[in-house]
Amino acid sequence: MAQKTANNLGEDRIGSLLFKLALPAITAQIINALYNIVDRIYIGHIPEIGAKALTGVGVTFPIIMLIAAFSSLIGMGGGPRASIKMGEGDNDGAEKIMSNCFVSLIGISIVLTAVFLLFQRPLLLMFGASGDTLPYAMDYMTIYVSGTIFVQMALGLNSFITTQGFAKTSMMTVVIGAVLNIVLDPIFIFVFGMGVQGAAFATILSQAVSSIWVLRFLFGKRTILRIRKKYLKLEAKVILPVLALGLSPFIMQGTESAVNIVLNSSLQRYGGDLAVGAMTICSSVMQVAFMPLMGLAQGAQPIASFNFGAKKNDRVKKVFHLLFNCCLFFSTAFWIALMLFPHVFVRLFTPESELAEFTSWALRIYMAAGFMLGIQSSCQQTFVSIGQAKTSLFLALLRKVILLIPLILILPQFFANPVLGVFIAEPIADFLAASATGVVFLCEFRRILAKNQPLQTLQNQMEP
Repeated sequence: MAQKTANNLGEDRIGSLLFKLALPAITAQIINALYNIVDRIYIGHIPEIGAKALTGVGVTFPIIMLIAAFSSLIGMGGGPRASIKMGEGDNDGAEKIMSNCFVSLIGISIVLTAVFLLFQRPLLLMFGASGDTLPYAMDYMTIYVSGTIFVQMALGLNSFITTQGFAKTSMMTVVIGAVLNIVLDPIFIFVFGMGVQGAAFATILSQAVSSIWVLRFLFGKRTILRIRKKYLKLEAKVILPVLALGLSPFIMQGTESAVNIVLNSSLQRYGGDLAVGAMTICSSVMQVAFMPLMGLAQGAQPIASFNFGAKKNDRVKKVFHLLFNCCLFFSTAFWIALMLFPHVFVRLFTPESELAEFTSWALRIYMAAGFMLGIQSSCQQTFVSIGQAKTSLFLALLRKVILLIPLILILPQFFANPVLGVFIAEPIADFLAASATGVVFLCEFRRILAKNQPLQTLQNQMEP
């Protein structure tokens, strides 16, 4: 089975491979987004308190994103490294990476749970909660954080299923949990009358089922790579390269958390709960737009990583070109739909006319450069796939830390309507970051591949 999977990644047509791996990954990413988005949709429709409850849950986003970021630190750092090891024919090395990652996720879960439960009230107030929305935020956060271990296992280890070429199994990890969440949400929220707490409980219960699915597979007989007892002792030489490569996707999601904090606190200052509620919906729509791009990147990752490890540079180039075209097409199509029909997206989250009208205006501004996301995602994730941690890290920092956060703080000072200044910071940062990423990629990609030559080829090039 291992040899068959290796041949598929190293020999089959790139287009068919990307379709086979990306379609389940895209489906998984979209369904994964439903974990939180379905919660928000149901919460926004709770009679009488819907708008306040939705805003309160929106304030917890930084914590939810930070928990997911730590799973990406391990999963998206370990997955490509395991793929490269497989491409080199070193499956034992790949299993050692995966087993070390498993132990790391457990340790991270324990620390995160303790920290967030101890400091939840001051954190939520700092993140933009008001006296009216804080109770809803705390109700949701207490239950969600208590299930951090399930989130880490389900998200972090699922990357190791995808990276072996088992895309359908990886997709089912998310499908099982998301479908269960969709079913349980209305039962706990409305039938049992649990409100916001019911939404959080449904989400965590669903993640627990997903984590059991992942662990059964990776400890079972169907997988190529297994979590093995002999590799459970953490080794610096194994886990540090994982952390180095995973730092870029971690910062992408971690800085998303930081950006959300700055956005919510700024909007609370300039526009109150209405503006924060609008941002909750805008960020949810952004998540919907970004998830298919991440799915495409996840589908391309094992193909690019395996062939980079096998030093098949022509195939690495073909993977990138196809990924770039697909990502750009999708981001442009989504952007057009959003610009033409923002109210369709907004009405999914709230029936309240004041919030819906304000959010439709804000969404067009917030997503004005959404078509550029395809360039940013495909170039940056390709750097991750071929092990270029430093370059990918810089590009992750550029968009959120170097550009967006300062713009959020500075631009409101130059607008008569400071809320407009906050929302317009996002498209300016997206445009500048995507442009810079494209330029860096054009300069670096060929150079990296030129160095990634088989030993015999390099010797021939050095001969006079």
